[in-house]
Amino acid sequence: MRIALVHDWLDTWRGGEQVLAELCRIFGAADLFALVDYLPESDRAKLGNRHVATSFLQRMPLAGRDFRLWLPLFPRAIESLDVSRYDLVVSSSHAVAKGVRTNRRQLHICYCYTPMRYAWDLRAQYLAQTGLARGIRGWLAGRVLDRLREWDRAASGRVDHFLASSRHVAERIRRAYGRESTVIYPPVAAAGNAAVSNATASSAIAARRASVEPFYVTVSQLVPYKRVDLIVAAFRSLPDRRLVVIGDGPERERIRALATPSVRIAGRLPDDERDRLLAGAAAFVFAAEEDFGIAPLEAQAFGTPVIALGRGGALETIRGLDDAAPTGVLFAEQSAACITEAVRTFEANRHRIDPDACAANARRFDAARFRDELDTFVRARWDEFAASRAAA
Repeated sequence: MRIALVHDWLDTWRGGEQVLAELCRIFGAADLFALVDYLPESDRAKLGNRHVATSFLQRMPLAGRDFRLWLPLFPRAIESLDVSRYDLVVSSSHAVAKGVRTNRRQLHICYCYTPMRYAWDLRAQYLAQTGLARGIRGWLAGRVLDRLREWDRAASGRVDHFLASSRHVAERIRRAYGRESTVIYPPVAAAGNAAVSNATASSAIAARRASVEPFYVTVSQLVPYKRVDLIVAAFRSLPDRRLVVIGDGPERERIRALATPSVRIAGRLPDDERDRLLAGAAAFVFAAEEDFGIAPLEAQAFGTPVIALGRGGALETIRGLDDAAPTGVLFAEQSAACITEAVRTFEANRHRIDPDACAANARRFDAARFRDELDTFVRARWDEFAASRAAA
Protein backbone atom coordinates (compact mmCIF):
# COMPACT_ATOMS: atom_id res chain seq x y z
CA MET A 1 0.00 0.00 0.00
CA ARG A 2 1.33 3.44 -0.95
CA ILE A 3 0.67 6.08 1.72
CA ALA A 4 0.89 9.89 1.69
CA LEU A 5 0.89 12.08 4.80
CA VAL A 6 -0.27 15.66 4.16
CA HIS A 7 0.40 18.32 6.83
CA ASP A 8 -0.59 22.00 6.65
CA TRP A 9 2.90 23.48 6.99
CA LEU A 10 6.18 22.98 8.84
CA ASP A 11 7.72 26.03 10.47
CA THR A 12 7.96 25.28 14.21
CA TRP A 13 7.23 22.48 16.68
CA ARG A 14 3.78 22.50 18.26
CA GLY A 15 1.11 19.96 19.17
CA GLY A 16 0.22 19.26 15.54
CA GLU A 17 3.81 18.41 14.73
CA GLN A 18 3.91 16.08 17.73
CA VAL A 19 0.94 14.23 16.24
CA LEU A 20 2.62 14.23 12.83
CA ALA A 21 5.72 12.62 14.37
CA GLU A 22 3.55 9.77 15.64
CA LEU A 23 1.91 9.43 12.22
CA CYS A 24 5.40 9.14 10.72
CA ARG A 25 6.15 6.31 13.16
CA ILE A 26 2.88 4.51 12.37
CA PHE A 27 3.30 4.89 8.61
CA GLY A 28 7.04 4.46 8.39
CA ALA A 29 7.26 4.26 4.59
CA ALA A 30 4.84 7.11 3.90
CA ASP A 31 5.83 10.15 1.86
CA LEU A 32 5.29 13.55 3.49
CA PHE A 33 3.72 16.63 1.87
CA ALA A 34 3.19 20.19 3.20
CA LEU A 35 2.52 23.69 1.89
CA VAL A 36 5.98 24.86 3.02
CA ASP A 37 8.86 23.45 5.01
CA TYR A 38 10.88 25.83 7.16
CA LEU A 39 11.26 23.47 10.10
CA PRO A 40 14.46 24.08 12.11
CA GLU A 41 17.05 21.35 11.71
CA SER A 42 16.92 20.71 15.44
CA ASP A 43 13.34 19.45 15.03
CA ARG A 44 13.71 17.59 11.75
CA ALA A 45 15.03 14.41 13.34
CA LYS A 46 11.70 14.03 15.16
CA LEU A 47 10.13 13.36 11.76
CA GLY A 48 12.74 10.79 10.85
CA ASN A 49 14.66 13.30 8.68
CA ARG A 50 12.35 12.43 5.81
CA HIS A 51 12.08 14.52 2.65
CA VAL A 52 9.09 16.89 2.52
CA ALA A 53 7.45 17.63 -0.83
CA THR A 54 6.23 21.25 -0.79
CA SER A 55 3.93 23.44 -2.86
CA PHE A 56 4.76 26.47 -5.01
CA LEU A 57 4.41 28.66 -1.89
CA GLN A 58 7.90 27.53 -0.86
CA ARG A 59 9.28 29.61 -3.74
CA MET A 60 7.08 32.70 -3.34
CA PRO A 61 8.65 36.07 -2.42
CA LEU A 62 8.86 36.70 1.34
CA ALA A 63 7.51 33.23 2.10
CA GLY A 64 10.54 32.42 4.22
CA ARG A 65 9.87 35.47 6.38
CA ASP A 66 6.09 34.98 6.68
CA PHE A 67 4.38 32.53 4.33
CA ARG A 68 1.01 33.43 5.92
CA LEU A 69 1.05 36.59 3.79
CA TRP A 70 0.00 34.26 0.98
CA LEU A 71 -3.09 33.01 2.84
CA PRO A 72 -5.44 33.64 -0.15
CA LEU A 73 -3.37 31.15 -2.16
CA PHE A 74 -3.44 28.36 0.46
CA PRO A 75 -6.36 26.46 -1.17
CA ARG A 76 -4.74 26.57 -4.60
CA ALA A 77 -1.40 25.54 -3.10
CA ILE A 78 -2.74 22.49 -1.25
CA GLU A 79 -4.62 21.42 -4.37
CA SER A 80 -1.37 21.64 -6.36
CA LEU A 81 0.21 18.81 -4.35
CA ASP A 82 0.06 15.64 -6.45
CA VAL A 83 -0.88 12.63 -4.32
CA SER A 84 -2.65 10.78 -7.14
CA ARG A 85 -0.34 7.75 -7.06
CA TYR A 86 -1.11 6.85 -3.43
CA ASP A 87 -3.70 4.38 -2.15
CA LEU A 88 -4.14 5.94 1.31
CA VAL A 89 -3.95 9.66 2.09
CA VAL A 90 -3.81 10.73 5.73
CA SER A 91 -4.11 14.48 6.23
CA SER A 92 -3.07 16.22 9.45
CA SER A 93 -5.11 19.40 9.30
CA HIS A 94 -5.96 22.52 11.26
CA ALA A 95 -6.20 24.62 8.10
CA VAL A 96 -6.10 23.38 4.51
CA ALA A 97 -4.44 19.94 4.44
CA LYS A 98 -7.86 18.26 4.32
CA GLY A 99 -8.40 19.92 0.93
CA VAL A 100 -5.71 17.95 -0.91
CA ARG A 101 -7.21 16.52 -4.10
CA THR A 102 -7.95 12.79 -4.07
CA ASN A 103 -10.04 10.50 -6.27
CA ARG A 104 -12.50 7.65 -5.75
CA ARG A 105 -9.71 5.05 -5.97
CA GLN A 106 -8.05 6.54 -2.88
CA LEU A 107 -9.05 6.46 0.79
CA HIS A 108 -8.65 9.84 2.53
CA ILE A 109 -8.65 9.98 6.34
CA CYS A 110 -8.26 13.38 8.01
CA TYR A 111 -6.97 13.86 11.55
CA CYS A 112 -8.57 17.24 12.25
CA TYR A 113 -7.34 19.54 15.03
CA THR A 114 -10.01 22.14 14.22
CA PRO A 115 -11.93 23.55 11.27
CA MET A 116 -9.83 26.34 9.73
CA ARG A 117 -9.50 29.05 12.38
CA TYR A 118 -8.98 31.91 9.91
CA ALA A 119 -12.31 31.17 8.26
CA TRP A 120 -14.38 30.30 11.32
CA ASP A 121 -13.98 31.28 14.99
CA LEU A 122 -10.84 33.49 14.85
CA ARG A 123 -11.81 35.61 11.87
CA ALA A 124 -12.09 38.93 13.77
CA GLN A 125 -8.84 38.28 15.64
CA TYR A 126 -6.96 37.47 12.42
CA LEU A 127 -8.16 40.72 10.79
CA ALA A 128 -7.18 42.77 13.84
CA GLN A 129 -3.78 41.08 14.15
CA THR A 130 -2.94 41.82 10.51
CA GLY A 131 -4.25 45.42 10.65
CA LEU A 132 -7.09 44.60 8.26
CA ALA A 133 -10.09 45.20 10.48
CA ARG A 134 -11.25 48.46 8.86
CA GLY A 135 -11.53 50.32 5.58
CA ILE A 136 -11.35 49.04 2.03
CA ARG A 137 -8.49 46.67 2.88
CA GLY A 138 -10.58 45.24 5.69
CA TRP A 139 -13.50 44.75 3.32
CA LEU A 140 -11.27 42.97 0.81
CA ALA A 141 -9.75 40.79 3.53
CA GLY A 142 -13.23 39.90 4.74
CA ARG A 143 -14.15 38.79 1.23
CA VAL A 144 -11.02 36.61 1.13
CA LEU A 145 -12.02 34.94 4.41
CA ASP A 146 -15.58 34.47 3.13
CA ARG A 147 -14.18 32.61 0.13
CA LEU A 148 -11.85 30.59 2.39
CA ARG A 149 -14.82 29.48 4.48
CA GLU A 150 -16.75 28.44 1.38
CA TRP A 151 -13.72 26.52 0.08
CA ASP A 152 -13.10 24.93 3.46
CA ARG A 153 -16.67 23.65 3.72
CA ALA A 154 -16.55 22.29 0.16
CA ALA A 155 -13.08 20.76 0.64
CA SER A 156 -14.32 18.82 3.67
CA GLY A 157 -16.27 16.70 1.20
CA ARG A 158 -12.98 15.29 -0.10
CA VAL A 159 -12.47 13.49 3.22
CA ASP A 160 -13.83 9.96 3.55
CA HIS A 161 -13.44 9.77 7.35
CA PHE A 162 -12.75 12.46 9.95
CA LEU A 163 -10.84 11.87 13.17
CA ALA A 164 -11.24 14.62 15.78
CA SER A 165 -8.67 15.57 18.41
CA SER A 166 -11.37 16.00 21.11
CA ARG A 167 -15.13 15.91 21.66
CA HIS A 168 -15.02 19.71 21.48
CA VAL A 169 -13.52 19.51 17.98
CA ALA A 170 -15.96 16.78 16.94
CA GLU A 171 -18.82 19.17 17.71
CA ARG A 172 -17.14 21.96 15.71
CA ILE A 173 -16.67 19.59 12.75
CA ARG A 174 -20.37 18.75 12.98
CA ARG A 175 -21.34 22.44 12.98
CA ALA A 176 -18.91 23.57 10.28
CA TYR A 177 -19.02 20.65 7.87
CA GLY A 178 -22.13 18.68 8.78
CA ARG A 179 -19.90 15.61 9.22
CA GLU A 180 -19.54 13.05 11.99
CA SER A 181 -16.11 12.12 13.32
CA THR A 182 -14.38 9.66 15.63
CA VAL A 183 -12.46 11.10 18.60
CA ILE A 184 -8.89 9.90 19.07
CA TYR A 185 -7.05 12.10 21.54
CA PRO A 186 -3.57 13.35 20.51
CA PRO A 187 -0.46 11.77 22.04
CA VAL A 188 1.25 13.36 25.01
CA ALA A 189 4.85 12.22 24.68
CA ALA A 190 5.82 12.73 28.33
CA ALA A 191 2.76 10.87 29.58
CA GLY A 192 3.95 7.45 28.51
CA ASN A 193 7.50 7.89 29.73
CA ALA A 194 7.99 5.78 32.85
CA ALA A 195 10.95 7.90 33.87
CA VAL A 196 8.75 10.98 33.80
CA SER A 197 5.80 9.43 35.57
CA ASN A 198 7.87 7.91 38.36
CA ALA A 199 11.40 9.11 39.20
CA THR A 200 11.22 12.58 37.62
CA ALA A 201 7.72 13.29 38.89
CA SER A 202 8.69 12.11 42.39
CA SER A 203 11.71 14.41 42.51
CA ALA A 204 9.56 17.26 41.19
CA ILE A 205 7.02 16.64 43.95
CA ALA A 206 9.77 16.72 46.56
CA ALA A 207 11.21 19.93 45.08
CA ARG A 208 7.82 21.65 45.14
CA ARG A 209 7.25 20.68 48.77
CA ALA A 210 10.69 21.91 49.81
CA SER A 211 10.55 25.19 47.89
CA VAL A 212 10.11 28.30 50.02
CA GLU A 213 9.31 30.40 46.92
CA PRO A 214 7.31 28.33 44.42
CA PHE A 215 6.98 29.62 40.89
CA TYR A 216 4.31 29.25 38.24
CA VAL A 217 4.88 28.44 34.58
CA THR A 218 3.15 28.63 31.23
CA VAL A 219 4.27 27.14 27.91
CA SER A 220 2.68 28.56 24.80
CA GLN A 221 3.16 29.97 21.36
CA LEU A 222 2.97 33.73 21.88
CA VAL A 223 0.05 34.54 19.58
CA PRO A 224 -3.09 36.54 20.45
CA TYR A 225 -5.61 33.74 20.97
CA LYS A 226 -3.39 32.04 23.60
CA ARG A 227 -4.01 35.07 25.89
CA VAL A 228 -0.63 34.87 27.59
CA ASP A 229 -0.99 38.63 28.03
CA LEU A 230 -3.79 37.98 30.53
CA ILE A 231 -1.63 35.58 32.53
CA VAL A 232 1.17 38.15 32.74
CA ALA A 233 -1.34 40.88 33.67
CA ALA A 234 -2.75 38.64 36.43
CA PHE A 235 0.70 38.23 37.97
CA ARG A 236 1.09 42.03 38.08
CA SER A 237 -1.42 41.86 40.94
CA LEU A 238 0.48 38.93 42.49
CA PRO A 239 3.91 40.56 42.85
CA ASP A 240 5.09 38.07 45.45
CA ARG A 241 4.61 35.13 43.04
CA ARG A 242 7.03 34.32 40.24
CA LEU A 243 5.94 33.39 36.71
CA VAL A 244 8.04 31.87 33.92
CA VAL A 245 6.71 32.26 30.36
CA ILE A 246 8.16 29.70 27.95
CA GLY A 247 7.60 30.15 24.22
CA ASP A 248 8.04 32.56 21.34
CA GLY A 249 5.95 34.28 18.72
CA PRO A 250 4.76 37.63 17.36
CA GLU A 251 3.34 38.70 20.75
CA ARG A 252 6.67 38.36 22.57
CA GLU A 253 7.62 42.03 22.77
CA ARG A 254 4.13 43.17 23.74
CA ILE A 255 4.04 40.55 26.51
CA ARG A 256 7.54 41.51 27.65
CA ALA A 257 6.36 45.12 27.99
CA LEU A 258 3.61 43.96 30.36
CA ALA A 259 5.96 41.94 32.56
CA THR A 260 7.02 42.95 36.05
CA PRO A 261 10.37 41.93 37.62
CA SER A 262 8.74 38.78 39.01
CA VAL A 263 7.82 37.60 35.49
CA ARG A 264 10.53 35.97 33.37
CA ILE A 265 9.98 35.83 29.59
CA ALA A 266 12.20 32.84 28.85
CA GLY A 267 11.54 32.41 25.13
CA ARG A 268 11.80 29.01 23.53
CA LEU A 269 13.91 26.63 25.61
CA PRO A 270 15.58 23.26 24.97
CA ASP A 271 13.29 20.37 25.84
CA ASP A 272 15.24 19.33 28.92
CA GLU A 273 15.22 22.84 30.42
CA ARG A 274 11.52 23.28 29.63
CA ASP A 275 10.77 19.92 31.28
CA ARG A 276 12.77 20.87 34.37
CA LEU A 277 10.68 24.00 34.80
CA LEU A 278 7.43 22.13 34.16
CA ALA A 279 8.38 19.56 36.78
CA GLY A 280 9.41 22.11 39.41
CA ALA A 281 6.53 24.58 39.10
CA ALA A 282 3.83 24.98 41.73
CA ALA A 283 1.29 24.96 38.90
CA PHE A 284 0.95 25.40 35.14
CA VAL A 285 -1.24 28.36 34.06
CA PHE A 286 -3.18 28.32 30.79
CA ALA A 287 -5.67 30.92 29.50
CA ALA A 288 -6.48 29.79 25.93
CA GLU A 289 -9.69 28.17 24.75
CA GLU A 290 -8.00 25.21 23.09
CA ASP A 291 -9.36 22.51 20.84
CA PHE A 292 -7.40 20.01 22.92
CA GLY A 293 -4.27 21.45 24.58
CA ILE A 294 -1.21 19.23 24.91
CA ALA A 295 0.90 21.52 27.11
CA PRO A 296 -1.37 21.27 30.21
CA LEU A 297 -1.18 17.48 29.95
CA GLU A 298 2.61 17.58 29.63
CA ALA A 299 2.63 19.50 32.91
CA GLN A 300 0.34 16.94 34.57
CA ALA A 301 2.65 14.15 33.40
CA PHE A 302 5.24 15.63 35.80
CA GLY A 303 2.68 15.71 38.62
CA THR A 304 2.22 19.46 38.18
CA PRO A 305 -1.31 20.82 38.74
CA VAL A 306 -2.94 23.06 36.13
CA ILE A 307 -4.83 26.35 36.44
CA ALA A 308 -6.79 26.69 33.19
CA LEU A 309 -9.74 28.29 31.44
CA GLY A 310 -12.67 25.91 31.82
CA ARG A 311 -13.63 25.78 28.16
CA GLY A 312 -12.85 23.66 25.12
CA GLY A 313 -10.49 20.73 25.41
CA ALA A 314 -9.51 21.60 29.00
CA LEU A 315 -12.84 20.18 30.15
CA GLU A 316 -11.71 16.78 28.79
CA THR A 317 -8.13 16.81 30.07
CA ILE A 318 -8.19 18.55 33.48
CA ARG A 319 -10.16 17.43 36.52
CA GLY A 320 -11.39 20.42 38.50
CA LEU A 321 -11.87 20.80 42.22
CA ASP A 322 -15.35 19.25 42.01
CA ASP A 323 -13.75 15.92 41.00
CA ALA A 324 -12.89 13.24 43.54
CA ALA A 325 -9.27 13.28 42.29
CA PRO A 326 -8.70 16.84 41.06
CA THR A 327 -5.71 17.74 38.89
CA GLY A 328 -6.20 21.50 38.80
CA VAL A 329 -8.41 24.57 39.03
CA LEU A 330 -10.69 25.68 36.19
CA PHE A 331 -11.67 29.35 35.91
CA ALA A 332 -14.70 30.69 34.05
CA GLU A 333 -13.64 33.80 32.12
CA GLN A 334 -10.69 34.98 30.04
CA SER A 335 -9.67 37.86 32.27
CA ALA A 336 -6.71 38.78 34.44
CA ALA A 337 -9.00 39.08 37.44
CA CYS A 338 -10.30 35.52 36.99
CA ILE A 339 -6.76 34.17 36.66
CA THR A 340 -5.66 36.03 39.79
CA GLU A 341 -8.57 34.58 41.74
CA ALA A 342 -7.88 31.10 40.33
CA VAL A 343 -4.27 31.26 41.56
CA ARG A 344 -5.52 32.14 45.04
CA THR A 345 -8.13 29.35 44.87
CA PHE A 346 -5.39 26.91 43.89
CA GLU A 347 -3.17 27.97 46.79
CA ALA A 348 -6.05 27.47 49.22
CA ASN A 349 -6.76 23.99 47.82
CA ARG A 350 -3.36 22.68 46.69
CA HIS A 351 -3.40 20.10 49.50
CA ARG A 352 -6.35 18.43 47.71
CA ILE A 353 -4.42 17.92 44.46
CA ASP A 354 -2.30 14.76 44.49
CA PRO A 355 0.65 14.90 42.06
CA ASP A 356 0.21 11.17 41.48
CA ALA A 357 -3.37 11.84 40.33
CA CYS A 358 -2.04 14.44 37.88
CA ALA A 359 0.47 11.98 36.43
CA ALA A 360 -2.14 9.21 36.23
CA ASN A 361 -4.54 11.52 34.41
CA ALA A 362 -1.87 12.39 31.83
CA ARG A 363 -1.11 8.73 31.19
CA ARG A 364 -4.61 8.33 29.73
CA PHE A 365 -3.26 10.23 26.72
CA ASP A 366 0.06 8.48 26.14
CA ALA A 367 1.59 7.97 22.70
CA ALA A 368 1.23 4.16 22.72
CA ARG A 369 -2.54 4.54 23.20
CA PHE A 370 -2.69 6.99 20.27
CA ARG A 371 -0.74 4.69 17.96
CA ASP A 372 -2.91 1.71 18.84
CA GLU A 373 -6.22 3.52 18.41
CA LEU A 374 -5.24 5.21 15.16
CA ASP A 375 -3.73 2.09 13.63
CA THR A 376 -6.85 0.08 14.51
CA PHE A 377 -9.13 2.74 13.00
CA VAL A 378 -7.15 3.06 9.77
CA ARG A 379 -6.89 -0.71 9.26
CA ALA A 380 -10.65 -1.14 9.73
CA ARG A 381 -11.51 1.67 7.30
CA TRP A 382 -8.99 0.35 4.76
CA ASP A 383 -10.46 -3.15 4.92
CA GLU A 384 -13.93 -1.70 4.31
CA PHE A 385 -12.66 0.45 1.45
CA ALA A 386 -10.73 -2.40 -0.19
CA ALA A 387 -13.77 -4.69 0.05
CA SER A 388 -16.08 -2.10 -1.54
CA ARG A 389 -13.54 -1.38 -4.28
CA ALA A 390 -13.22 -5.11 -5.06
CA ALA A 391 -17.00 -5.48 -5.24
CA ALA A 392 -17.42 -2.54 -7.63
